Amino acid sequence: MQKRKLLVAALAALFVVPAWAETPAPAAPTLSAVLDASGISLTGDIDVAYSHLSGTGQFVGGTNDRVFDYAHNSFTTQAVDLTVAKQPVEGAGGLVDVTMGKDASTIASFGTTTPNQTYDLTQAFVQYATGSLTTIFGKFITQAGQEYIKSSADTNFSRSILFGYAIPFTHTGMRATYKISDAVSLMGGVNNGWDEANDQHANKNVELGVMLTPSKAFSFNVMDHYGTEEVINGVVGGAKGKRNLLDLVATFTVSDSLNFVLNYDGGTQENYTTLAGTLVKAKWSGVAAYANYQINDPWRISVRAETFNDKDGYRTGFAGGQKWNEATLTVGYAPSKAMELRGEVRKDVSDKASFAYNDGIARKSQNSLGLEAIYKF
Repeated sequence: MQKRKLLVAALAALFVVPAWAETPAPAAPTLSAVLDASGISLTGDIDVAYSHLSGTGQFVGGTNDRVFDYAHNSFTTQAVDLTVAKQPVEGAGGLVDVTMGKDASTIASFGTTTPNQTYDLTQAFVQYATGSLTTIFGKFITQAGQEYIKSSADTNFSRSILFGYAIPFTHTGMRATYKISDAVSLMGGVNNGWDEANDQHANKNVELGVMLTPSKAFSFNVMDHYGTEEVINGVVGGAKGKRNLLDLVATFTVSDSLNFVLNYDGGTQENYTTLAGTLVKAKWSGVAAYANYQINDPWRISVRAETFNDKDGYRTGFAGGQKWNEATLTVGYAPSKAMELRGEVRKDVSDKASFAYNDGIARKSQNSLGLEAIYKF
């Protein structure tokens, strides 16, 4: 009897898992956890879209009449953005931002462009912060304007006229920001100029700014860029002249779900020779107004209307200049925090027959439809 009990116990031991064996092994730390522990962030987004324009996407002078979405009828990988950053509130840090896809060819700095470009080092700077002062040194995006290179940071799919034709995209140089109080910050910097990774003209551009936030309901930013630039950007050895840009952005926040934004840009460029052979101080100016409303948790709408006066044709490349207006309605649906789907309709109108069409007949207007999907990680 005793032998039988011992045999049963031995057999049972063969099929019973020890308690210590039931405890799972500690999981290996994820890359995100390792980076977070190091104070390093790795973020990015994927931006894919379909656009349909009634015109060819160009003015009759050959300049694109849209910033990124100038394909007449195409599905496009607009951009894959990756950003690695370590930006402590005190001490040293840095940021690297890479753009891959169709947008790269548009934002690439002069001197770094290649045929059929699909890659751009959009930002790469080192940073040092101490107290109220933060200084960056390298390549960084402009502070002018309301909109951004990354579509995920904007409320519309298509970019405004002002974003593409009134202001620069990036600068290479140094910039310092000093926070006087929660309501007032000052900014100043010196750089190679508009969209120049390498100095093409041996002159520097100065940027100055004041950022005011007197209340949660209102903010107002003033920026000015001034310096000698090549009249035709990227043409080394060509005519040069002083260029100035004044940029104003006012934001009115009515509630958590409703806000309005007003953006003004005015610029001048010396020593521009028109197609008629006249040497002038070229001028351009414009105003863009936005209304953004969060209907409920997943749904939102954004309306934009703007006008742009390219008095001498310097920015749009249309001989004799033009007054160009546009209106855009964008509907956004976010099924999760990581994804947003957008649908957009837009109409552009000029006072001149400047929009090129495939039938060879230029027209004063262009209609467009855009569909976009953004995934953020």
